[in-house]
Amino acid sequence: MTSTLLIGLAIGVVVGAVVSYVLSRYLSDKTVQSARKQAEEILSEAKAAAELHRQEIELAAKEEQVRLREELEQETRRRRRELQRQEERLQKRQEQLDKRQEELDARDKNLQKRQSKLDKRAAELDQIEAKQVEELQRLSGLSKEEAKQLLVEAMRAEARQDMARVIREVEAEAREEADRRARKIIALAIQRLASEQVAETTVASVPLPSDDMKGRIIGRQGRNIRAIEQATGVDLIVDDTPEAIIISSHDPIRREVARIALSKLVMDGRIQPSRIEKEVQKAQAEVEQSIWEAGEQAVYETGLQGLHPEIIRLVGRLKYRTSYGQNQLYHAIETAHLAGILAAELGADVRTAKMGGLLHDLGKAVTHEVEGPHALVGADIAKRFGVPPKVVNCIAAHHHEVEPECIEAILVEAADAISGARPGARREALETYLRRVTALEDLANSFQGVEQAYAIQAGREIRIVVKPNVVDDYEAVVLSREIAKKVEETLEYPGQIKVTVIRETRAVEYAK
Repeated sequence: MTSTLLIGLAIGVVVGAVVSYVLSRYLSDKTVQSARKQAEEILSEAKAAAELHRQEIELAAKEEQVRLREELEQETRRRRRELQRQEERLQKRQEQLDKRQEELDARDKNLQKRQSKLDKRAAELDQIEAKQVEELQRLSGLSKEEAKQLLVEAMRAEARQDMARVIREVEAEAREEADRRARKIIALAIQRLASEQVAETTVASVPLPSDDMKGRIIGRQGRNIRAIEQATGVDLIVDDTPEAIIISSHDPIRREVARIALSKLVMDGRIQPSRIEKEVQKAQAEVEQSIWEAGEQAVYETGLQGLHPEIIRLVGRLKYRTSYGQNQLYHAIETAHLAGILAAELGADVRTAKMGGLLHDLGKAVTHEVEGPHALVGADIAKRFGVPPKVVNCIAAHHHEVEPECIEAILVEAADAISGARPGARREALETYLRRVTALEDLANSFQGVEQAYAIQAGREIRIVVKPNVVDDYEAVVLSREIAKKVEETLEYPGQIKVTVIRETRAVEYAK
């Protein structure tokens, strides 16, 4: 029975295995068929999508082709229109040229006709001229060449006179026009850019953009500062004053020339000897123009037109001259007005009194150039340039060098005293200070080996530059003591004076 059960179990296992195999095989066949069916569906859908995409691409290509064809047709039409317009312009221009050519041909024919008439007329005139020449020769007894020579000489002399007259007129007109335009340009420039100007008595200060500019003004081995001093005749003081350089000179005109030239050099930045000479020449011309304008203004203010140009120029030079701190040009104008008022009150000649007042200090414009009292020097100059004798006497007599010969001379003397004596007109202390400073510089320059000496800090310091090949370092110390001792013994001054001796040596070599 047990074996029967085992057989039965074995048969059951075998039957179960066979049944499971059959079932699994059946299920796998179903899965394969389903997968195949899905693959066929996906493939058909992909083919349909590809066909649709292909159709879309073909449609887009056709549309792009149509668009490009339309653009090409539009560009072709535009170019055709442009060519048509160019052809029309060329056609019009050709027609204009043809018409112009016809006009030129017609004008050429007219010119030929006129030329033939002129030639015929010239031949007739030549015949008439020949007959007249023969008649003139017969009447004058001169040959043709002799008559021609006389006529040429007469015409040459007349032409020279006319030419000289025309040249003078043209030069005068050109000068007036140039001066007028120059004044207009300068006036407009001044209106647009006004700068402050300070009048000094013996020194002028030029502002610098920075202290580095001092080195450029001095130049290599001092060549620039020497060129400026030689060209202008002034002394340049380069001290510790920040962003400024001092110009010192007893001649106010030279000082003004140096100030203008140095200001322009500093503004331009190009500082070298050749440039310095050009700027000094320009500054001299500018100062001369300023002098002339000041003289003209003084003559206009006093109503004394008609004076000689040289007299006007000398009056203008008084603008740069001071006496006891009083500007001489303003003093002369004030004296002229005062003398005129006095003359009008007393019934004297007002014009003579005003002219004498304006010109009474004329000699001060040249006293540094001509020896003698300024009254006599001014009278001599006025007499030389045609000033009336009464006015000459007013000039010569206002300081009692000569006796007054008319009442106007006495009035001019009185007006001069009034102008100089009014409160605030003159400063006696200034002259004393200037004499003390000048004496201090002269004392320092009297010592051997001193090259330059400058009084700075309002006379509270004397700065001395010595020659390095004459004075060594030890002698520089001794020299400062000797100068200080000499100042104490000979000069009177408030406070104390610092004596600084500077010895500078330069060694220059070139690497080759």
